[in-house]
Amino acid sequence: MTYRQAIDYLFSQLPMFQRIGPAAYKANLDNTLALSEYLGHPERRFPSIHIAGTNGKGSVAHMLASVLQEHRLRTGLATSPHLKDFRERIRINGEMVPKRTVTAFVKKHRHFFEPLKASFFEISIAMTFDYFARSRVDVAVVETGLGGRLDSTNIVRPGLCIITGIHYDHTALLGNSLEQIATEKAGIIKEGVPVLIGREQPEVHHVFEKTARQKGAPLFLASDLVKLLPVAESELLHETSPHLQQIVTESDWGHGTSFGCDLLGHYQKENMRTALAALLLLARECNYQLEVAKIGIGLASVRRNTGFAGRWQVIGHQPMTICDTAHNVEGIHAVVSQLKLVDHDRLHIVFGVVDDKDLDGVLACLPREADYYFCKPDVPRGMDAGRLASLADRHGLVGPACPTVKKALELARKQAGPRDLIFIGGSTFVVAEVV
Repeated sequence: MTYRQAIDYLFSQLPMFQRIGPAAYKANLDNTLALSEYLGHPERRFPSIHIAGTNGKGSVAHMLASVLQEHRLRTGLATSPHLKDFRERIRINGEMVPKRTVTAFVKKHRHFFEPLKASFFEISIAMTFDYFARSRVDVAVVETGLGGRLDSTNIVRPGLCIITGIHYDHTALLGNSLEQIATEKAGIIKEGVPVLIGREQPEVHHVFEKTARQKGAPLFLASDLVKLLPVAESELLHETSPHLQQIVTESDWGHGTSFGCDLLGHYQKENMRTALAALLLLARECNYQLEVAKIGIGLASVRRNTGFAGRWQVIGHQPMTICDTAHNVEGIHAVVSQLKLVDHDRLHIVFGVVDDKDLDGVLACLPREADYYFCKPDVPRGMDAGRLASLADRHGLVGPACPTVKKALELARKQAGPRDLIFIGGSTFVVAEVV
């Protein structure tokens, strides 16, 4: 079996949420537990940090992994979905799992998971944990795929649990209220394990308090552990780099300590605070020996250390061209707010979505004064560009329906002047086709 055959098998033979959506979702952990037992419970053989949340969990995971790498810890990083290469999901110290490892795993174990009718995600997580255990990682940062309570990653025994912001997404599977969604995310809270809440949201905080109390889990708020200070109130000893998102904090790391991160979206400031709070808890509750200088280097080097891509990523100049994988109301709103801060003449938006989104809510966030180029991402559940254009027109968003993401971007570049701004987004799968 070649690597290409192994990947084709995973993509075509197993239910894959990334391609077909909710039909691939398993509402129990039976297969995951069976795979774990068959492989000798690999998730028990390394320390881990488990992260759930609607938005921000991927960014926080990559920030933590980068910092831990800078401390010379052999750091596993499990994330989803991937943009270009399946192996993006499984990294150690930023290096993707070797092709031969993927191939060997599928070839060796397919006889077991075929009768099980395991999903793509169940198999990929089993592969991830097996690889981390065999590679003897010092720690693994594990991002949930969907929800938390029934997510395949939820068999880890972490030293710290983190829950970022709660917003509406995947409501058909996780619930139609923020309280229901928070309950699913709170399912990662473990007996006696510290849990960090990244964003204080009064409407759902009682859910986390109740679950933490039932589990005897110490509960912390990032905003209590790390205070963000206005830059004007600090005494910075260096110029703020235009290539770093900058925050100044008050915490155990010191008053007025400045941290820069190479993930440039303004929304990353909240994720930086969550990551810094998590590092405080790792030092305080889990006895990690961490240094402020190495934390700073790790945050400033997330892309280099982990290969993180697709979040407020500049992919072209003259015209400035930016893409971002934000795909729900909260995420799109944050992106649109930042687009307004970019100096430009005319805004051009290349936009595509998948079928299972709160599309009216997303479209209502988008600026009417932009030129639109609607497209269909190249996945089975991608929404037809013509249908998307028609729905967008009801919100005053006007533009042609293009047959592909590539054609839409080509048209936008043809229409744009050198001082214009092109934004590409709406779906992870749209961004995957341009990075």
